[in-house]
Amino acid sequence: MRIGPYLITPKVILAPMAGVTDKPFRLLCKQQGAGLAVSEMTTSDPRFWNTAKSRTRMDHVGEPDPISVQIAGTDPATLAEAARFNVDHGAQIIDINMGCPAKKVCNVLAGSALMRDPQLVGQIVNAVVRAVSVPVTLKIRTGWDATHKNAPEIARIAEDAGIAALAVHGRTRDQHYSGQAEYDTIAEIKTRLHIPVVANGDIDSPQKAAFVLQHTGADAVMVGRAAQGRPWLLGQIAHFLASGEQLPDPSLPTIRDILLGHLQALYVHYGEESGVRIARKHLGWYAKDRPENAAFRVVANRAQTAREQLTLTRDYFDALAHAG
Repeated sequence: MRIGPYLITPKVILAPMAGVTDKPFRLLCKQQGAGLAVSEMTTSDPRFWNTAKSRTRMDHVGEPDPISVQIAGTDPATLAEAARFNVDHGAQIIDINMGCPAKKVCNVLAGSALMRDPQLVGQIVNAVVRAVSVPVTLKIRTGWDATHKNAPEIARIAEDAGIAALAVHGRTRDQHYSGQAEYDTIAEIKTRLHIPVVANGDIDSPQKAAFVLQHTGADAVMVGRAAQGRPWLLGQIAHFLASGEQLPDPSLPTIRDILLGHLQALYVHYGEESGVRIARKHLGWYAKDRPENAAFRVVANRAQTAREQLTLTRDYFDALAHAG
């Protein structure tokens, strides 16, 4: 699959997730086999571009090409300026967020709330596409609710405006992440567009990825929550799609080493104090469904230093491996 000049291979993409797909996690997922990793959404409000949080989010030094940065907002001119600003700071693909269902985003008519106003969607995508020389992509949902599934209309508007690729999450905004994703709407969109279409929603295994690609005819799959604590899933999906062979999960010692490397990258990126705090949610995801998970999380969440956190994590996974 191509997005502008960039060949996306393998056709497995890490979805943008607020508070999750920061630089350390994107780098890790690319190392584990993702063909593309999209950044967590960045604000289009210029008042916040020079905050420590925004500067951290806009750090792309050492990140392999192509660098895809998601922007969120509601004003076409402001989003266009945000796109230019991010391109000046390393973005090679700009992704527009019209898929986030969070209330704090939708209450200001951003994210998936924009799908209620197709005219504004057209104004936004036109403004952003004209503002930058890099490819612009768009992420949407199937609609606002079950009676307003207007994703095919939004998709046509996006393609006409010059969007280079479209990602569709197979849920409406009012579903948030409940229920099951549906893929018929994505399949319908694919038959109508000439640009690449990426299928997203509930893709949590290599077999599910293959099914979704076959059912929708999509050009790639996008993996979100299933990659939390399982960054190797992206490589497993890529391998299965290429060969039909199911790779086993990594051994516990390998998972330990992946996690320790992830923790150390968080400390470097955020500094020790913030890195230790941010690492706690990742520790919970890595340990999910493992023996003594609750006890480990209680102890790990008390760790105040990087050294404590690393030692507790190493000991926990070593104990699991020793127990067989």
